[in-house]
Amino acid sequence: MTLPSFTDSPSAIDSTMASRDPLATADELIDRLRTTTTVPDDDPHLAALALATLANLPVLLWGQPGIGKSSAIEQLAADLEVPLETVIASVHEPSDFAGLPIVGPDPARNGIPMAPPDWAVRLRGTGRGLLFLDELSSAPPAVQAALLRVVLERRVGSLVLPPSVRIVAAANPADTAADGWQLAAPLANRFVHLPWLHDPRIVVRGLGGQWPHVRPPELAPDRLAGALHRARRIVCDFLTARPDYVHRLPARGAARGGAWPSPRTWEMAMRLMAFAFASDADADALAIVVRGAVGDGAGLELLAYLERSDLPDPEDVLRDPTGFPPPNRGDLVHALLTAMVDAVRRRPSRARWDAGWTVLARLAVAHPADVLVSPAMELAALREPTWSLPTALDGLAPVLDLLVIAR
Repeated sequence: MTLPSFTDSPSAIDSTMASRDPLATADELIDRLRTTTTVPDDDPHLAALALATLANLPVLLWGQPGIGKSSAIEQLAADLEVPLETVIASVHEPSDFAGLPIVGPDPARNGIPMAPPDWAVRLRGTGRGLLFLDELSSAPPAVQAALLRVVLERRVGSLVLPPSVRIVAAANPADTAADGWQLAAPLANRFVHLPWLHDPRIVVRGLGGQWPHVRPPELAPDRLAGALHRARRIVCDFLTARPDYVHRLPARGAARGGAWPSPRTWEMAMRLMAFAFASDADADALAIVVRGAVGDGAGLELLAYLERSDLPDPEDVLRDPTGFPPPNRGDLVHALLTAMVDAVRRRPSRARWDAGWTVLARLAVAHPADVLVSPAMELAALREPTWSLPTALDGLAPVLDLLVIAR
C-alpha cells in the first residue's frame, strides 16, 4: 500500500483515502440496491389497505414474517404524503401508551397529568401522519390493554391525537410471532383485519427495482349524501333480516382475536361501504375490508345481500322489460327472475305476464338455458286459459327444450 505524500494537499489526501475506503464503496453499493421506483398496481389487498386508511379506521395487517408488511406501510405513508411514526408495541411498557405521571406544583388542584411519549408529541405537532404499531401480537396482555385507548379513543396519556392521524398495525400469527400472544377480543374488535399475502409476481418485480403502489380512492363530493344513505340502508336492512348477526362473539379464543360482528364493527363496515360508494374504490377491495371488519361469515352474507339489493326493482323491469341493465352473473339472474315472477304472481295480468317472457327472452341471449328453466316453469304456471302464447317464445327455444325434458 502506498501512503500519500506529506507534500500532497489536504484535499488530495482526503480524495485518495476516500477512493480506497472499502466501507465507503460498500455503502455506495448498498445505497444503489436500496434505490427503487414504484409503479401503479391493481392489487386488491393494497387497494383495501388504502380504502380502510382513507376511512380513518384502525387497520391490522396479518401475515407471516418477512413478506413486506412494514414496507407496504412505508409506501402508504409516502402515497398519502404524511410522516410515518413506527412504534414496536412488543418492546414497550403499558405506561408508554397510558402515559407517565408528572407531578405539578399543585396536584390537589390541577391533578397529575400523564406525559405522552415523543412520537405522540411529534404527531400532535404535525397535525397529521400515520402511526404504525408493529409486532402487535408479540405485545403482552398488559400492553394490549393500554393500547385500547390509543386505538379507539386516540388518546396517549393526556394527549389526544389529531383526527387526521391514521393508525395501522401489523401482526404475525401467534404461532410465528416472537413470544406470540393471542390478540385480546376487546382490542381485536377495534380493527379492520386484512390478510397480507406475498405475491411472487410482485416480489420478483420489486427485487428488480419496481415495487407496487396504489393510489388512494378519490371521493366525489356530489356522491357523499347518496353514498351514506345507501350504506345505512343496506346495513340496517341486512341486520333487520339477520338480527342474529348484530353481535356474535366467537366461541373459540383464537377466533376472538380476529374479525367478528358487533355493533362497533357494523358501524365500521357501514363507514367502509359509504367511502367505497362515494369513491372509485374497487369492488374486490370493498369485499376484503367488509370481511375484515365483521368477519367472513357475516361479511360474505352482507356482500351477497348488497348484490341482491343492487338488482333492478322487479316492478321497474315489468314496466320496461327491455330497458333495465341485465345482471352479468347466473346467481343474480336467478334472483332477479325469482323476484319478477313473484311480482307477476302478486298482481297477475296479461301485460305483466307477457313482459315476464320478454325479460326471459332478453336474458337468454347471454345466459345458459338451465339458469332460466325454473323461473320459466313458474311463469308458465301463472298463465290463464284465455291468454295466448307470448311472441317472446321465439327467442327461448333452448329453454323450451329443457322444459320439455323436465316435464
